[in-house]
Amino acid sequence: MFSLLRRGLTAASALLLSACANFGGPALMPGAPEADVLARLGQPTHVYQDGDARLLEYMRGPMGQTTDMARIGPDGRLQSLTQVLTMESFARITPGVTRQEQVLRIVGAPSEIKVYRYPGMQAWNYPYRESNVWDSMMTIYVDDTGLVRRMENGPDPRRMRSHWGKG
Repeated sequence: MFSLLRRGLTAASALLLSACANFGGPALMPGAPEADVLARLGQPTHVYQDGDARLLEYMRGPMGQTTDMARIGPDGRLQSLTQVLTMESFARITPGVTRQEQVLRIVGAPSEIKVYRYPGMQAWNYPYRESNVWDSMMTIYVDDTGLVRRMENGPDPRRMRSHWGKG
């Protein structure tokens, strides 16, 4: 009985560990060299400096709903690989406080940017899967100085049935 329980726990642990960094092959684990990350995931869509770490962004857009961020430490090794388009990540952005450079390090580049001359803002759109259930769109409004002014969350109109036309 103990052996069966131990095998089940071992299998569950392996599954959880592989889920954190699995893109269809062997999992990338913390401590992997950056060269392994690049060989496995390819060239990042963007690279950001975050203190002494570098963030390699892997967008799955524009219709994609995920952006993965690989944090590479100063030793050139993977510290973490995280899907950042989540409510938890968006909650780290505070209108009137957060700047666009911080937004890029928190949730990566937007899938789409709309520029409004008046009132001098850009709308940064992030399609994502809210609570792993709803096709949502987070819009972050950034003013001409680079400050986040407001955020709006709602259904992703591109994925709504009414957007597909009649049928």
